Amino acid sequence: METGIHNTSEIGRLRRVLLHRPGRELENLMPEYLERLLFDDIPYLREAQAEHDAFADCLRKSGVEVVYLTDLVLKSITGQSVREELIHQFIDEAGIRDARTHDAVAAYLTDLPDREMVEAMMSGIRKQDLSRGGERLGDYRWAAEEGYPFAVDPMPNLYFTRDPFATIGAGVSIHKMHTPTRNRETLFGKFIFEHDPEFRDTPRWYDRGKTTSLEGGDILILSPQVLAVGISQRTQEDSIDRLAETILTEGGSFQQILVFNIPKNRAFMHLDTVFTMVDRDKFTVHPNILSQITVFVMELDKDRKMSIQQEDGGLEDILKKHLHLDSVTLIPCGQGSEIDAAREQWSDGSNTLAIAPGEVVVYTRNYVTNRSLEEAGITVHAISSAELSRGRGGPRCMSMPLWRDDPT
Repeated sequence: METGIHNTSEIGRLRRVLLHRPGRELENLMPEYLERLLFDDIPYLREAQAEHDAFADCLRKSGVEVVYLTDLVLKSITGQSVREELIHQFIDEAGIRDARTHDAVAAYLTDLPDREMVEAMMSGIRKQDLSRGGERLGDYRWAAEEGYPFAVDPMPNLYFTRDPFATIGAGVSIHKMHTPTRNRETLFGKFIFEHDPEFRDTPRWYDRGKTTSLEGGDILILSPQVLAVGISQRTQEDSIDRLAETILTEGGSFQQILVFNIPKNRAFMHLDTVFTMVDRDKFTVHPNILSQITVFVMELDKDRKMSIQQEDGGLEDILKKHLHLDSVTLIPCGQGSEIDAAREQWSDGSNTLAIAPGEVVVYTRNYVTNRSLEEAGITVHAISSAELSRGRGGPRCMSMPLWRDDPT
């Protein structure tokens, strides 16, 4: 069994991966609060779990060890002081201002066994849960008051483990997420990489305490030398500057950062929703970035100072140049059809998860794009996603590699 962190390529044979099996947090979604929680619909939990279990089984059958987020958080609770610190920081970052609610949540979490406590943090805490067993009439009246029903919001996006932190080389970047709803998710990564004996010595490339946002869906490892990062709806330029400085000075083999400027809207929320690597010289892309794209090339000059060069051109030529390839195959989402591309982009047709060179996991519903992948010689493992896709993320979004073999 591989331990620690090692990730130098999008297509290196995947050995170990972090997932989060959807839980009660999906059942705490309500129509009137979907926008606040970054959802467009409400998945049916039982089916979403069945689909996620099938995803995990698909990976296991391909020789991948599956690790779950809840289990790693539990491993990080190495003593009573760590447990108390986790509760304190969780409540602080939940934005609770009311003293009664603060004390009730603290007491509620403190009284739970570790696993139930972590699951409650993830699923959200309903006011009615806090009133049970109350000794004062006011406890029941407070819980029954009209208005917002949660003492602490749920974290329904947790099953997209790609975003809160990213493994890069032998290290990790723990992110400042773009929205408060998702930023609370990074607390779990903080505790894993500070307290779990397996991960606590992992080099840190970016920290969640920064002031500008960076999300894992905007980070792609194209080779042991080249990292791609998207300027997107959720990742800002200043964050990329900080990440690049650290990676290029301390990140081992990485020599170059390719910064892709992509549209700033929800349909293109991250770089990996419009562009993923499926083989050494093959990539899935959204047709909108095929003709012309702006890429900023970041590298250190001979004096170890940051150099940034702007390149405007076709994606194929840019990839050939910087990855030193004779040819590149770009596989358009929806086979280039305006209608099919828009439909399958909505359900993450370009968000493939490579588990080895030329071997990927995709959603069955994106059958037009999947056909293009197969015609390009890619081995396709298709999983059902009627419920999972309602969260607007594909197989890459739902996975964070912990260990990949180096590409050969």
